[in-house]
Amino acid sequence: MQTWKQIRDREAGKLPSRAFANRIKSNRASDLQLSNHKDLVSSHKGAINSLQIDLTEGRYLLSAASDASVAVYDVQRPSEYEGGGVICKHRSIFVVDKQHEAGHKYAVSSAIWYPIDTGLFVTGSYDHLINVWDTNTTQVVVNFKMPGKVYRTAMSTIATSHMLIAAGTEDVQVRLCDISSGAFAHTLSGHRDGVMNVEWSTSSEWVLITGGCDGAVRFWDIRRAGCFQVLDQSRTQLGRRSPILKRSLITKDSSTKLRVAQKKHNGIGNKQQPIGRVPSKGPMKQRLHPGMLSTQDRATAHYGAVTGLKVTEGGLYLLSAGSDSRLRLWDVESSCDTLVNFETVRLQTSKPIQLATTQDSTLVFVPCMRTVKAFDMWSGNTYTTLRGHYECVNACWFNQQDQELYTGGNDRQILVWSPARLNADQMDEGPTEDQDNWSS
Repeated sequence: MQTWKQIRDREAGKLPSRAFANRIKSNRASDLQLSNHKDLVSSHKGAINSLQIDLTEGRYLLSAASDASVAVYDVQRPSEYEGGGVICKHRSIFVVDKQHEAGHKYAVSSAIWYPIDTGLFVTGSYDHLINVWDTNTTQVVVNFKMPGKVYRTAMSTIATSHMLIAAGTEDVQVRLCDISSGAFAHTLSGHRDGVMNVEWSTSSEWVLITGGCDGAVRFWDIRRAGCFQVLDQSRTQLGRRSPILKRSLITKDSSTKLRVAQKKHNGIGNKQQPIGRVPSKGPMKQRLHPGMLSTQDRATAHYGAVTGLKVTEGGLYLLSAGSDSRLRLWDVESSCDTLVNFETVRLQTSKPIQLATTQDSTLVFVPCMRTVKAFDMWSGNTYTTLRGHYECVNACWFNQQDQELYTGGNDRQILVWSPARLNADQMDEGPTEDQDNWSS
């Protein structure tokens, strides 16, 4: 009934088309269940470590596994049908494994699409290699030898000025690999242990966020030396910032009250200086070099390794997961923990986990051992728990195009979670022409 009311409001001009579309997507995303009409037939013989659907068509799923294999699936066009045409089976279009002449020798920990199109994809492995593959020929066009196991790779989805792959490895340094030149651009030094997670900002192509086994989350401007921000779990602010438009309407009196209230909630955090700066009073008045050690530089976001990072769609907030089984939501602008109290969870501690959020960032999907929990981003309450895997879940990917969630785990399975009211006859089978060689 609510949907029909929204349709009538849209037709009457009371509800803008974009707002209507966002509401429908939000309703679908909040009603996920194990799909009874779409089945991905896994080609992997090892744990699924990484999942990503391409950012251009929202059609091709790239998966990486511990058996050193990488596979691509068309999630829109089924390979075959079962159950009288009700169940769509999706088999891999191609698989690259140890048998391939340029295949990885050990576990593939990360596989990502080139952000501009599906002509290239990038893999990182425990064999210390990062390979850039041509999708049409399944040949390696560029590779990079790393100093240790590769945990995560990332490319900026908004970059127009660079083609850099950020790599987190066993080594303390973060390396930036340039696809265009086939060489290392430079290294980022600051972590005191291996780097499990790398994530580009969604608001600036120059800002990289890294999470280390030392418990630190660091922000880097790759054009400058040293990190410019280190998150500190003792720096806090209560709640979500008000939108810019609303804040501009706040009067001077209410603005003063807001600052006073915020100081009360900040605890000891409000006394600390921004990273890289020293108090203006006292013997040291000059600014410290960002690369120099200071009290703030040793700050930690978690007790233990940072196992997961996810930037919200607008880049205003950052979600982090740690081996201390804590989830924290950070305000990027103030670098404060927002004190959202996520309900107690059990998280994996030995390897990175891949978090996912809905398009409007209201829900966050977190691998919690054998289940995936969907949390309300702003209250921390568990919205729903998705059960279907037989072993630990490692990776989540939310497809913004059709509001479906894909999860992969140690049971070697890739499960599809669809909106409950999505019928098989409503599925978009995708275009029949304009295909690449590898997708036909």
